[in-house]
Amino acid sequence: MTACVPSQTDRPARPAPPGGHRFRIAGADLSASISVFLIALPLSLGIALATGAPLQAGLVAAAVGGLVVGRFGGAPLQVSGPAAGLTVVTADLIQRYGWRTTCAITICAGLAQLGLAALRVARSALAVSPAIVHGMLAGIGVTIALAQLHIVLGGSPQSSAVSNVRGLPAQLANLHPGALFVSALTVAVLLLWPRIPGNAGRVVRKIPAALAAVALATTAAALAGLRLERGDLPSWSSHALPELPEGPALGLLAAVLTITLVASVESLLSAVAVDKLVAARKTPGIRIPRARLDRELAGQGAGNLLSGALGGLPVTGVAVRSSANVAAGAVSRSSTMLHGLWIAVAALLLVPVLDLIPLAALAALVMVVGVQMVNITHLRSVRRNREMLVYAVTITAVVLTGVLEGVVIGIAVAVAVALHRLARTRITVEERDGVHRVRARGQLTFLAVPRLSRMLHQIPQEARCVVELDGSFMDHAAYEALHDWRTAHIAQGGAAEFTGREGGSIAEPPSGEPHVCCGPWTPWRNHHRSGDEAPWSGGLQLASGLSFFQRNTAPLVRGELARLAREGQRPSQLFLTCADSRLVTSMITSSGPGDLFTVRNVGNLVPLPGADSADDCVAAAIEYAVDVLRVESITVCGHSGCGAMQALLNTPEQRPGDPDAPGTPLTRWLRHGQPSLARMKSRQHAWAGISGRPTDDVVEQLCLTNVIQQLEHLRAHEAVARALAENRLALHGMYFHVGEAQAYLLADGAGAGAADALDEEVFNRVSPTEREESRA
Repeated sequence: MTACVPSQTDRPARPAPPGGHRFRIAGADLSASISVFLIALPLSLGIALATGAPLQAGLVAAAVGGLVVGRFGGAPLQVSGPAAGLTVVTADLIQRYGWRTTCAITICAGLAQLGLAALRVARSALAVSPAIVHGMLAGIGVTIALAQLHIVLGGSPQSSAVSNVRGLPAQLANLHPGALFVSALTVAVLLLWPRIPGNAGRVVRKIPAALAAVALATTAAALAGLRLERGDLPSWSSHALPELPEGPALGLLAAVLTITLVASVESLLSAVAVDKLVAARKTPGIRIPRARLDRELAGQGAGNLLSGALGGLPVTGVAVRSSANVAAGAVSRSSTMLHGLWIAVAALLLVPVLDLIPLAALAALVMVVGVQMVNITHLRSVRRNREMLVYAVTITAVVLTGVLEGVVIGIAVAVAVALHRLARTRITVEERDGVHRVRARGQLTFLAVPRLSRMLHQIPQEARCVVELDGSFMDHAAYEALHDWRTAHIAQGGAAEFTGREGGSIAEPPSGEPHVCCGPWTPWRNHHRSGDEAPWSGGLQLASGLSFFQRNTAPLVRGELARLAREGQRPSQLFLTCADSRLVTSMITSSGPGDLFTVRNVGNLVPLPGADSADDCVAAAIEYAVDVLRVESITVCGHSGCGAMQALLNTPEQRPGDPDAPGTPLTRWLRHGQPSLARMKSRQHAWAGISGRPTDDVVEQLCLTNVIQQLEHLRAHEAVARALAENRLALHGMYFHVGEAQAYLLADGAGAGAADALDEEVFNRVSPTEREESRA
């Protein structure tokens, strides 16, 4: 049964955000731009100080990042400017080639980014292992912190991280009390400012911690009359502009490549992170478009081109400023552009004020930023995914050799680890009750064939053997080895059986027939068939499909179905899903005969008890499954692109049970989905979301919310409530994305009805490696 719902194209279901008109600025954008400006101003000066560039170069980059990248980039709420991730690279280039040549290298990197955007390769940058990216950023953070620590103590940084470590004892023996006091005050304010309790804390936290720290340190230094080195912004008339690069061609090419690589990857990863932050933010009536990565890369290229031409630092997307922009309530790119305008105004009018800032305060600010780049959350994620070796090697290589060399070494180690895991296959043999069991754990490739053959030939002739294959991949060489051994073993009077990880038998296909258990009525893309055996070749699809089943599938399942006919059905789960023809229940759950008691209807709806006697079919199935079949769990499964949810969005509101409700049978049935629509619109419930990515559109949002709401309806049924009270039944939510062939499970405890925390209505991706990780 499928719903006859006209197909609809994806279109914005929410009104355009304020500020959509070119000359209109929303109040939220204005306030957000001021917040971001107050954060960006001291950070831009501090990053310029850390690189050894003129302090004005940081302001130029911040202004260009806001005005140019904010206007032409593909991530509306991402804030660009000078970033700590490029500090080490830029400092090395300035020391090696000079500031003006570094500006020319920045221009070339911008041109390279424009070229990459034209080739539409932005998505490819996301293929870099997160362990390498996090290791690179952590390595840069360690290098920054070591260099700025010398300024914090009243000295000057050395040329490399190793030199900074070696020079630290001498620096500690020659402290500058004034610089140390200002730096300690800056760090203390940075760390304690967000933790001020009470009403006073809520008031003062409106001022960014970075601005408060620098302002208080500057004021304290002025009141104490400390003689410290301060910021010195030269006159704009003497501002250094780029010159033609001079130096070895390979060195300059490597420099351009490094700036391009680091700036592009950091910007794209930041854009993806901003998308997640925007999706988690509940702002009724506001729909922010997702980042267009190729356009964002082009915007970053234009920003670097102009920043280098104006004598500014390299530009990249900055996660800290972007997250502040989202948290401040920005609704369009106007906030980013306004923040760039405020930076430009400050650079022109506030030079006397900026000249009062002690360099020790800026160094302490950047040092804290560097330490925070070693992110504990990233470290836990890397450890959970068993990539600590890649992370550790990358961070060490970046600190000891440099960013580009460190990333290359990290990629080499990641490839080596992947090959090791692919080649690592555990093969064991044991005998129990006269049965020899061969267990193969891992991927079976040609590299494992020698060990596999050696183990198999240890099996005595005429013995019964079970080969358990616990892996997701087997290449042709391994398949041939297993097949040839099985044929020879059976010929010698033995018995051989192949099983999967769950112990289910893997049968060999009948000789001369296609290697397939059952075939679809319509050909799948890349699903190859041969000969005239395809069941859709005849005029009557149903009849030819039945013929194909009787000829090919029935011999394989006849024994199991005969057992079920004798013993009766004993399913462990009630599976309630949509009637959509694209949902093949047995395929996505890897279930077989007797496993699931399945109920399908339009929109996977569960009518409330007593809503309409005409809809008792679902209630009857629930009662039979819980009280008679004694199922252990019930799963409500929604899916992407649900026609019922699309129709529900366009259906006038009708209460279930209204006998005078007009409309077609489909319209009357969709009344039972109105609570899901109301839940999605309500502010009393958290929006359902998918862990790791934002929802595609309002239809997907409703599909997810509908699963949670139908779980609520299940609890209202007497049989379900009684079984839950007896602790013999569990309820689960599931979402299947058809286009991605990806299943998501609702987090444990979600949709309890009373909770409104975001993390209690999150659908988590089902990973193919979850079983292996739990075993490890």
